[in-house]
Amino acid sequence: MPYSKNCLICKGSNPQKYCNRKFCPLISKSKIYDNVKKGIKKESFSGNAPAPFIGRYNYPNINVGILSTTSEDEDSWEYDFPRHWAQSDYDEEKVMGFRTGLVNSRAQSSVKSDEKIVELAREVAMALVAPEMEINLQKVPSFSFNLDSFAAPTGPVADMKSAEITSNIKTSHKIERVIDDTDLKANLAMNELYEKNFDENTISKILSVGSLGVGRRRKLVPTRWSITATDDMLCKKIMSGIKNNDLVSDYRMYSGNYMGNYYYIMFLPSCWSFELFETYASNASFNKTGMSQYTTDYENYNGRKDYAAECTGGYYAVRFPVAEKLKWLKRQAGVLIFRFITDEYTMPLGVWVCRESARRALKSKPISFDSKEQMLNYAGKVAKMKFGYDVGGLVGKSRLLKEMKTQSRLSEWM
Repeated sequence: MPYSKNCLICKGSNPQKYCNRKFCPLISKSKIYDNVKKGIKKESFSGNAPAPFIGRYNYPNINVGILSTTSEDEDSWEYDFPRHWAQSDYDEEKVMGFRTGLVNSRAQSSVKSDEKIVELAREVAMALVAPEMEINLQKVPSFSFNLDSFAAPTGPVADMKSAEITSNIKTSHKIERVIDDTDLKANLAMNELYEKNFDENTISKILSVGSLGVGRRRKLVPTRWSITATDDMLCKKIMSGIKNNDLVSDYRMYSGNYMGNYYYIMFLPSCWSFELFETYASNASFNKTGMSQYTTDYENYNGRKDYAAECTGGYYAVRFPVAEKLKWLKRQAGVLIFRFITDEYTMPLGVWVCRESARRALKSKPISFDSKEQMLNYAGKVAKMKFGYDVGGLVGKSRLLKEMKTQSRLSEWM
């Protein structure tokens, strides 16, 4: 890492810290590792299980896991609640503490199987309150930092010998209804739950354990995939509605940040289109080249026909809250977004960071501009001043801006 030499000098003792970070990721990882090791010295334990975890390796024969605490904890709901983490402004160390405090007790299963581990995972996914469980493992869990840019981190891992839920499952009849309806397509079931105010994290868990969809077509969906599928399907339903709305009346920019992820979300008076540029500072943990880099994906009014391969899950995670905002405004717009990933964001914690960072930005008071040029000029000045980044190259490569120049409008003929 670019700061490693300075860390050897500082050793965390310099109050100013040579790397200028709020906390040292190396020291934080060491503390988390020590705390986790203290709690996993046994093969059997009773705890609370806030979530299932469905692996993706060796698909369709995959690992099905139950994420649980190693002791009963009334606050176990906090261990799997991304929206709450963001609203509470929890930092990376706090989130890592929650996630690494969950043991992943797993067993292998086919995606079409109804083995006991799958039944347990389904009960955990539909529970509104993390159920109490007794878990017996094959051996003491092992722990290493398994970070994923899609899903929140997980803690120690061990193969399960046996497990049993020892408390009553508290769920909702609204969840039970869509699960029991084997003629209801998965996307319709997901949107029905969303309209009844269940958040995307809950819906994603229910989808991942194969509890939604038509009859025999139901199957397990790896957690990594179910997160993006949920963002995509919920967003598409909202988009179909906002495309009938009037255009926004001005050029406006929303801005906000969380954990070193800075978002500048620009609405332009145009038919729906969406473009995301993710820029990586030269010293960001994801960028070891020493040069500023970016990835980008785009869709026009007709939407995408293929996967957003450059920005991947972050694209869908950000597009979803943008669509929510436009639905609330009862408008449609062309949406251009600059994301600046700085060295404050030291380790990947999942695309929920993108989703909640965008939501935070969209809650800010927007700045209005008289023209597109004025808005882009302002964005350029902010990027140069705060991040040392010249957005001229991004503006020049923007497909959204290029299409706006060439696109004819009905108003021109009226």
